[in-house]
Amino acid sequence: MSNITKHVLKPLPYSINALAPFISEETLRYHYGKHHQSYVNNLNNLLSLKENADLATKSLEDIIKNKSTNAGLFNNAAQVWNHDFYWNSLAPPQKSGENPLPTGKISDEIVKNFGSYETFKDQFSKASTGRFGSGWAWLVQNTKTGKLEIMSTSNADNPLTNPDLKPLLTCDVWEHAYYIDYRNDRGKYLQDAFWKLVNWDFANKNLQ
Repeated sequence: MSNITKHVLKPLPYSINALAPFISEETLRYHYGKHHQSYVNNLNNLLSLKENADLATKSLEDIIKNKSTNAGLFNNAAQVWNHDFYWNSLAPPQKSGENPLPTGKISDEIVKNFGSYETFKDQFSKASTGRFGSGWAWLVQNTKTGKLEIMSTSNADNPLTNPDLKPLLTCDVWEHAYYIDYRNDRGKYLQDAFWKLVNWDFANKNLQ
């Protein structure tokens, strides 16, 4: 088992206080430094077990997509990947404090698939706030049709389990993503944090 892949907590793509005031440094210290780190630790501990030896050298994506992956291993691997993707789905706020708007191809595709940016934003917000309990909202591209779709997943589930879906952006709607700053008001977190921080450059890079 000496060749086990050691998964690590990837550095944030910005400083720990870069998303303030919309997402506070305190939230990131708990969300990234505690919750995300715990998923990495749990994953490495699970991969050290004999029953998981066949997945011990695999990438996060391979563990998530492997149908023989047990629930505990899947949940922790998926949460590591989901959080890595979420941090990149956000960017430091504009100096004006205004919501960043999509540009380039992602903007064209949003209008093409949803009719307008405002319609897309409304549907994505509803998918986020309407998720019962913990989970994620995703903007994905269907690689068979090329169309953009909005989906919501529970707990650690993500689009990687469907080979026809390519994630473009995500919003974490687990309570630990927003409770320090917005208490139980998920809608306020969407309106006052996510839409002010969404990273459209990242979405454009992911778009095929």
